[in-house]
Amino acid sequence: MSEHPHPHPTPPEPGRSAPEPPRTTPEPTRTTPAPARPKGEPRFPDGPAPDPAGSHFERRIRSFQPRRSRVTAGQADALRRLWPTWGLDIDGQRVLDLTELFGNDRPVVLEIGFGMGEATAEMAAADPGTNILAVDVHTPGQGNLLALADRKGLENVRVGNGDAIILLREMLAPDSLAGLRVYFPDPWPKKRHHKRRLIQPEFLTLAATRLRPGALVHCATDWEPYAEQMLDVLTAHPAFENTRPDGGFAPRPAYRPLTRFEGQGLDKGHVVNDLLFRRVPHPVDHRHQDQPPTGA
Repeated sequence: MSEHPHPHPTPPEPGRSAPEPPRTTPEPTRTTPAPARPKGEPRFPDGPAPDPAGSHFERRIRSFQPRRSRVTAGQADALRRLWPTWGLDIDGQRVLDLTELFGNDRPVVLEIGFGMGEATAEMAAADPGTNILAVDVHTPGQGNLLALADRKGLENVRVGNGDAIILLREMLAPDSLAGLRVYFPDPWPKKRHHKRRLIQPEFLTLAATRLRPGALVHCATDWEPYAEQMLDVLTAHPAFENTRPDGGFAPRPAYRPLTRFEGQGLDKGHVVNDLLFRRVPHPVDHRHQDQPPTGA
């Protein structure tokens, strides 16, 4: 009887290779799929609404175009946790009490279009005595700014979702803003799209009614034709005066951080122009201040 419990394998015949052992197919790893979201149900039920103003207001030419892009896990977590406290849907249905919104009566600066929010968070951290109401329609950016504010312990940032025109016209009281920031708005470079640019005489007239005398309007763009248009439109508007004695562009103020997007443009040879204009009292104010926001 052999000492081995199993017989020796039969040696292969000369010139033939040994047969390969039978291959076994591993069982596929099964993962439980995430439950499907019912059709029409928002991803963040307590977060930013897809179209907060809905059909309550006329469909005008918009200066922005909502972008669809992936929301990271960290951004999604920030939206779920922080939006109910620090977020604001621009629905046009009420006039905001900014003191109640921020929990203090510090001056409020409106920032229109903040991208991913890095520069906004940096400015808020450097100037805790100023409240920033930052408005955008980009969901990942909204989540990112909320996450940055939470990480840095910033209490002076609120994030608005929706159309800044509706916010200015329907939800902000006259003289309620200490400043307006518009950094790198969409230049809409094609001539037929110029009507979509944000900085237009009608926009400035509306903004002037919400900016208190002395408020600073700060714009920046790396699109030189748009910079020239901004300069022309702001210079011609009676409610604003250029802070530059020479009437031209301003150097980048130290309080405006150099953004990653801006740095990439500078590396490519782009020229970035800043414009700093101040709100001045003017007789035209009285006609507009007689028309308070409706909030409805």
